[in-house]
Amino acid sequence: MRDESLRFLAELIKAPSPSGYEGEVARLYRDYARPYADDITTDVHGNVTVILNPDAPVKIMLAGHMDEIGFIIHDIGEEGLLHFMAIGGHDASVPLGQTVWVHGKRRVVGAVGRKAIHLLGPGEMNDKPKMGEMWIDIGATSRAEAEEVVRLGDIVTFQRDFQPLLGDRAVARAFDNKAGLFVVAEAIRLLKEEGGLSPEVGVYALGTVQEEIGSRGAETAANQLKPLTGVAVDMEHAIDYPGVTAAQFGKLDMGKGPSLLRGANANPKVFELLCRAGDEEGIPYQVRIAPSSTPTDANKMQTAGHGMASGLVGVPLRYMHTPCEVVSLTDLENTARLLAAYCRRVTAETNFVPW
Repeated sequence: MRDESLRFLAELIKAPSPSGYEGEVARLYRDYARPYADDITTDVHGNVTVILNPDAPVKIMLAGHMDEIGFIIHDIGEEGLLHFMAIGGHDASVPLGQTVWVHGKRRVVGAVGRKAIHLLGPGEMNDKPKMGEMWIDIGATSRAEAEEVVRLGDIVTFQRDFQPLLGDRAVARAFDNKAGLFVVAEAIRLLKEEGGLSPEVGVYALGTVQEEIGSRGAETAANQLKPLTGVAVDMEHAIDYPGVTAAQFGKLDMGKGPSLLRGANANPKVFELLCRAGDEEGIPYQVRIAPSSTPTDANKMQTAGHGMASGLVGVPLRYMHTPCEVVSLTDLENTARLLAAYCRRVTAETNFVPW
C-alpha cells in the first residue's frame, strides 16, 4: 500500500466517530478526497458526498459509513466516576478493564472498572459483566472536578489506534467501518487517476453517518440522490479461526479478496457485474450469502425511493466490534480496485432489471 494511503487509513482510525459524532472523520475524508473530486457536499444529516461527473445522467452511489461503535456519558457521580451507555452493538464483557479516551472539553484518559473479582459475591462470579455495573474512572475525586473536563453527552472510544502486524495485516479499533470508508476514498482516487469512467456516469462516493444505529445516513442520502445503482462497502466476518465453521456461517478467509453478497439484499445484475469486473481485472473475490436483509447500508439503499440496484462488498475482518479488529491491507486494496472496476463497467445502457 502506498505511504499516503496508509497514513490516511491510520488517521481515520485515530479520529473518534461514534454514531452522531462523525465530524472529525468527515473532515479527514473531505481533505483526502478533495484533489480527486469534481465536487464535495455535506448534507444536514452529516453525510459527505465526493462526486465525479456531477452532470452525468446516470448515478452510482458508493457508501462507506463513517461511524464506529463507542460510548456516551449519561451521568457523573458524586465521587467523580462517569457512567456510560453503549453506542452501537457491544459485547458487554469487552469494555471491562480497557483504557479509553473520553472526548470532553479536552481529551482525557479513562479506565473502565467495576468491583474487583475479590469483592464479587457467589452469585456474581459466573455472571457476564453488565454495562450498567461499570464506570469510567478519569482520576477525578468529585463531580465538580470531573465536570471541569467532561459534560453529559461526551463520547468515549477505546484507546486503540492502527498498528501493523506480521505480513500485510493490521490491528485497530474501528476498522468497522473506517476501512470501508477508506476503500470508497481509494476507489475515487483510482477512478480519477486511471480514468475509464463513462462520461454518462457520475459516481457519488458517500461517507455515511449513523450506520451502527440503523443506517440512517444511507437512507436519507439515497432518497435524496436517487441513484440507479449503488454498492455499500462494509466489514464482513472472516471465518478462518477456531470455533466457527463454513457449515455454520459460510466460508470467508482473510487475504483472499473481498466478499460479494448474493441473496435478496443484492440485485442479481449488480452481483454478476461485480463478478465480471473481478474476473476481467484479475481481482480475487469470495461469495457470501444472505437470505434476506443485511444490517448494513445496502439494506436502506435497496429500498430507498423507487428502489436502487444495490450490491454489498465486504472486507473480511476478525474480531468485529472489539478494540482489536484485524484486517488484511491487501484485501483493502483489492476491494478499492473492484469498486473502481465496477464503476467503469456501468454505462447509460446498463440494464439492472433482474428478469
